[in-house]
Amino acid sequence: MGEIKSAKIVGVGNYFPEKVLTNHDLEKMVDTSDEWITTRTGIKERRIARDDETVSDMAYEAAKVALKDAKLKPKNIDLIIVATITSDMSFPSTACLVQAKLGAFGAAVFDISAACAGFIYGLSLSSSLILTGVYKNVLLIGAEKLTCITDWSDRNTCILFGDGAGACILQPTTRENQGMLSFYLGGDGREGNLLMLPAGGSRMPASHETVDKGLHYIKMEGSELFKIAVRKMTDSAQKALKQINLSCKDVNLLVPHQANIRIIKAVAKRLGLSEDRVYLNIERYGNMSSASTATALNEAVINKRIKKGDIVVLTAFGGGLTWGASVIKW
Repeated sequence: MGEIKSAKIVGVGNYFPEKVLTNHDLEKMVDTSDEWITTRTGIKERRIARDDETVSDMAYEAAKVALKDAKLKPKNIDLIIVATITSDMSFPSTACLVQAKLGAFGAAVFDISAACAGFIYGLSLSSSLILTGVYKNVLLIGAEKLTCITDWSDRNTCILFGDGAGACILQPTTRENQGMLSFYLGGDGREGNLLMLPAGGSRMPASHETVDKGLHYIKMEGSELFKIAVRKMTDSAQKALKQINLSCKDVNLLVPHQANIRIIKAVAKRLGLSEDRVYLNIERYGNMSSASTATALNEAVINKRIKKGDIVVLTAFGGGLTWGASVIKW
């Protein structure tokens, strides 16, 4: 094998729970309407995992599809990374649980927590580890069960979130100008209070008081996040392109984090990209945090919106605050 130039995606797979929660269903639960939700978010429905369906279950299902697509067996995988903020438990990691379900016992395993930017962080990390030559077949998964940390009495947040998982297999490539071309990652912990889950960690362990106060649910300052998200998603995409001397004119498809249709449209406008160059699945799935960008990219591949030689840009923003972008030549 020649010198490794980059990492490339060789298999993709998605999993979505069967249960669909529509905006009309939400009208019966909180003071809202289909028109209000659709106009402000672009979401019409989202998937809800069963009570007994865990993040590792969904990650496992997506991983099986990705392995089949890549024509690999679990024994071929030598690293499993799961991006999630809703892991089955504090430890062991979700990646450990996925490894056990798959039987991929030759793999190193760990989780990363970067909220909605988790999949892009994971792509960057996977690519870097492949470039070292240590790993050849990396299974990267973005998986979330956000509905278990959603306050269903809060109409400002319960309309946004859904559950699902997206997986991909990355391998080294010796070809120049192929696969993962560039990354730009960023964060600002000073603004972490704008989107957080206050209780459940060592700072505020679970107690009667934390449960009574609803501190195990997502807390979000939506209006503040909107402005920052637009700016950081745009900036990240531009900087990732600039690293490899490309511009937005070279982009065939933008795959943004599926948080809010108004954010996506604002980012696309700033980047000068028309609607036909932006991939959307927010209408059907809502915001699935780290699973959103993963499943959207995979859908674009499955639906043949991406063809060989295309320049694809991923960009995302989430709690932490975290953000990032990646440029891929398919």
